[in-house]
Amino acid sequence: MKYDICIVGSGAGASPVAYTLAKAGAKVLILEKGPWLTEKEFFKDELAISLRDAYNPKLSDEQHVIEELYQDQNGEAYWQGEPTSESGWSFWNGNVVGGSSNFMSGYFHRLKPIDFKLKSEFGEIEGANVEDWPITYEELEPYYAKVEREIGVSGKVVQHPFQEPRSSDFPYPPVLEHPVASWIDKAAKLIGYHAIPVPRAILSRPAMGRNSCEYSGYCSSYGCSSGAKGDARAALLNHAVATGNLTIIPNAKVYHLSSNESGEVTGVNYYDSAGRKRLVSANIYVVACQAIETSRLLLASKSKKFPNGLANNNGQVGKNLVFSAGGTGQGDFSYDQLTEQKQAELKQVGPFINRALQDWYQINDKNFNGANQQGKAKGGTIDFLFYQNPIARARGTERDENGELMWGKQLQAALHKEFTSYKTLRFEVFNDWLPTDDCFVTLDQETTDKWGDPVAKVRIGAHGHDLLVGEYLAEKGAKLLEAMGAENISTSVSSYPPTNLMAGGCRFGVDPKTSVLDKNCRAHEVNNLYVTDGSFMPTGGSVPYTFTIYANAFRVAEHIKRLWKQVSLKP
Repeated sequence: MKYDICIVGSGAGASPVAYTLAKAGAKVLILEKGPWLTEKEFFKDELAISLRDAYNPKLSDEQHVIEELYQDQNGEAYWQGEPTSESGWSFWNGNVVGGSSNFMSGYFHRLKPIDFKLKSEFGEIEGANVEDWPITYEELEPYYAKVEREIGVSGKVVQHPFQEPRSSDFPYPPVLEHPVASWIDKAAKLIGYHAIPVPRAILSRPAMGRNSCEYSGYCSSYGCSSGAKGDARAALLNHAVATGNLTIIPNAKVYHLSSNESGEVTGVNYYDSAGRKRLVSANIYVVACQAIETSRLLLASKSKKFPNGLANNNGQVGKNLVFSAGGTGQGDFSYDQLTEQKQAELKQVGPFINRALQDWYQINDKNFNGANQQGKAKGGTIDFLFYQNPIARARGTERDENGELMWGKQLQAALHKEFTSYKTLRFEVFNDWLPTDDCFVTLDQETTDKWGDPVAKVRIGAHGHDLLVGEYLAEKGAKLLEAMGAENISTSVSSYPPTNLMAGGCRFGVDPKTSVLDKNCRAHEVNNLYVTDGSFMPTGGSVPYTFTIYANAFRVAEHIKRLWKQVSLKP
């Protein structure tokens, strides 16, 4: 069967396209490498999350090669790659129907107008490839609002210095909040900060055939057993399948996109669940299998017209990969230093902290010495949270001060102290990971996956400016913890990438020489090929990416729908 639209991947970048086109009457096919799991298969299984990587491929079967920067004995820098099957460092984020959106925390901050014009506002930064977006916040804003309605975002607008323009309030009231949220509010006000509620892609009341949040305390990294989380499968794909116009083939690993001499894609080659080679064709093709794997697929799809990979005659596919810069911080609250009421509040489990700081989304501080040395820079977001998973919390307490493993009563005493004497409040810092020439995706010529195909080789070089911004923000978060009365306050900012936050590799832009996609995320060189996952982003912003990926995919879906209608209405 020939389909109208064939989509590779099923996550936040794929599902809005499938949902929009299937509802419009188009025949849509999704090819998803992972299995088709539902709420019935999602349990709050800490062993599956903390000690096993239950929803991702085995690294012995499917891996990446990660290139890091080292120095030799003479101080000379060099790059060296290591397969993740050896390091154990997984760059997978959820190979199931619905993709990694199944396992997100659902922090749904919008980008702000400044994020679309970093180069114009802050100028060039030496060693960075910063470019303005070819669209504006105003063009994307209606689709942010659409995501809030269709996915189900719960929140409350609170005015603060960097509140972005909005056309409407949130469609659902905030989810329940942990009592510690009020501690943050009080301390923030005391020191002149503006604590704001965090919008969550989690239903605070039943809607759209889904249940509301059950407040189990297990959200990040876990599939949602109630359907409250706004993952791609529960929020969009279930409804798209119900139209009768969407077909999903799980356990289908796409390895090559065929194209003709004129440069149009003619078919998708994939391995089915039995390892057999299959071929499907469509009129329009959409690739949305997360940034690294999207670049890998296009680079592997060579042809006579595209000897270096599909849509890559300008050599831009895989370039300007970005992650999210920043780090973490934490502080302890000892029970013996608190009143009985405060102890009871701190011990509550289930509701979310749901507090963030964006006071420094733009830094204007003469004491800040960033890359431009003007006291001005793009800043970021600080989100507060608890780690609720006991196994994750217990890991790290099994060793004594000398790093030796503890056993018996010594271990028992350490665990008892960990769980009964204090609780740790943490924060995460999100700031821009500047695109550079040292962060990109290529194909590894030696390491292959279980099907014999070359794996992606990923260089993960970071720009020094990212660390300066991250450290600046982490100090602000630590100051709030101090104002709350926390003890043992510490922060950590690293140039290592968080593997669950990746974008770029197929950036969109006006100039075909320096971008892969046009403003509608159609490949400059391939008329019937679109990329709608986070690959399109020239810069990542200072918030988690999923919300923006959803919004942009809805925007592109409307463009594809108009194109499909024009073709389908022809005699």
